Amino acid sequence: MLLELRAENYAVIDRTVATFGLGLNLLTGETGAGKSILIDALVLLLGGKASADFVRHGEEKAVVGCVFELTPGAASILEANGIDSESDHILLRREILASGKGRVFINNQPATVGVLRQLAPELALVHSQGETLSSFDQAQQRSLLDRFGGLSTESVAEAFAVWRTTTDKLNELQSAEQDRLRMADLWRFQSKEIDQAGLTTEDEDVQLEAEKRVLGNAEKLYTAAMSAHELLYESEGAAETTLGAALKHLEELARYDARFQEPAQQLSAAKAIVEDVDAEVRDFADNINAAPGRLEEIEDRLAALDRLKRKYGQTLGDVIAFGADAARQLAEVENRDALLVELKAKEAQDAAAYEVVAGQITTGRLEAAKRLEKLAEAQINDLAMSTRFHVRVTAEKEAPHWTAHGWDQVECLIATNAGEPLKPLHEIASGGEMSRVMLALKVTVEEAVSGGSGRKKRSILPRTLVFDEIDIGIGGRAAEAVGRKLKTLSRGQQVLCITHLPQIAAFGDQHFLIEKTEKGGRTQTNVRRMEDAERTQEIARMLSGAKLTETSLKHAEHLLQASR
Repeated sequence: MLLELRAENYAVIDRTVATFGLGLNLLTGETGAGKSILIDALVLLLGGKASADFVRHGEEKAVVGCVFELTPGAASILEANGIDSESDHILLRREILASGKGRVFINNQPATVGVLRQLAPELALVHSQGETLSSFDQAQQRSLLDRFGGLSTESVAEAFAVWRTTTDKLNELQSAEQDRLRMADLWRFQSKEIDQAGLTTEDEDVQLEAEKRVLGNAEKLYTAAMSAHELLYESEGAAETTLGAALKHLEELARYDARFQEPAQQLSAAKAIVEDVDAEVRDFADNINAAPGRLEEIEDRLAALDRLKRKYGQTLGDVIAFGADAARQLAEVENRDALLVELKAKEAQDAAAYEVVAGQITTGRLEAAKRLEKLAEAQINDLAMSTRFHVRVTAEKEAPHWTAHGWDQVECLIATNAGEPLKPLHEIASGGEMSRVMLALKVTVEEAVSGGSGRKKRSILPRTLVFDEIDIGIGGRAAEAVGRKLKTLSRGQQVLCITHLPQIAAFGDQHFLIEKTEKGGRTQTNVRRMEDAERTQEIARMLSGAKLTETSLKHAEHLLQASR
């Protein structure tokens, strides 16, 4: 749900904030007051194209922002794009500079227009003169039909993913025979070279470097070790001898005074430590002298390992992994015929499984389409239109047309005048007609969903629907029918609607007045929510014009009472 929409230095808006609520939110105002400017701002926040013309004259930049409730789908999109979502809300903001450049922020983090466009279907769908055609594409029409029929495409998506993985492996194995054979020779050489190196551990080079440092300083280290040995054990005043003598005296003292028992134990432990250290330095010295040719062996081995790392990876772990991968790819080439037969059989099996579930969802869509077109046509004709409506489901069963949603192309067709052929929705000339068709479709689906039972998991539609110029060319009872349908639709999801008709305005749960004022010699547009008394006056103005009459006020009160 859209909670808040704000704009600053945007077109003729100086600074305004609109706080929307549940149900039907209606926006009214005199012609030219700037009602559609707010819708344009929302479109901009959903990834619409920006222009320097949006910046209020004399200002450096325009800023538009909004707050939506966060949906699970929107949260997934944010996570995929590395944007934090730490609350139940999502904040969108765009800045447009007078130079034409701009910036996008989502949850106060820098983002791109592309991310806004990904989020748009999750948050809102705008039906206006400029946006309807691009918003309600065939993907949206398929989604609408699936929701109406209570159809889930999860099994189709799973079958498609399995089949696609198998076909990718098969295509990779079948492509570029000469290149593959040439690569086999290379993989064979690489695998053999790495195997012959006899790599056993990933840190062999680290261990050898440590041993090399020792052997490179053998004479110095030998002298140090033997000097330590002499001081600890061999010399006349060696530490071990001195500690031994002192220990005897302490043990003698401890025989007569218990306080010396612990010091004697500590000295005994120190003597043992000295003996251990002496043994270690003596062994170290012996090992240095025991391998006079070892340094040359280490240098040769390190040189060989460095050559492998320069060719196959920064570390020996990378080299080992490279060798394993080369061996695997070589095995695949050498066993190509057997793999090819196996993959072809699996691809046929996976394709057959996909065809079953895709055929099932096609059957479901055909059945749902018949019911939807009958109900939707009746709903459309309630809105001062005389139309024929048809939902065409075309099963394109060839593999190139397979998708995670099935192989169906779903398209809504309409004829708005008697004797005319059915045409796709995007060929409707009037934006107002398109908005009314969209309204009728949405109401049809929501009534079916709310009235049905035992349905399967339904696809999620945008939570906020926006209708602009929906009342062009209608009035009287048709206008009241539009208002009732908007009210029905708003029970299941938030609806924003700009209208010029009092019959529609009376049905609003929240009513906003868009008004143009002059301040400091400049024109500006403001938005404010009206209380009940103000609503009566606004609806009366819509009935009678600028001059309110007692008759128009009574008529306005009657409309409001009737809508409740």
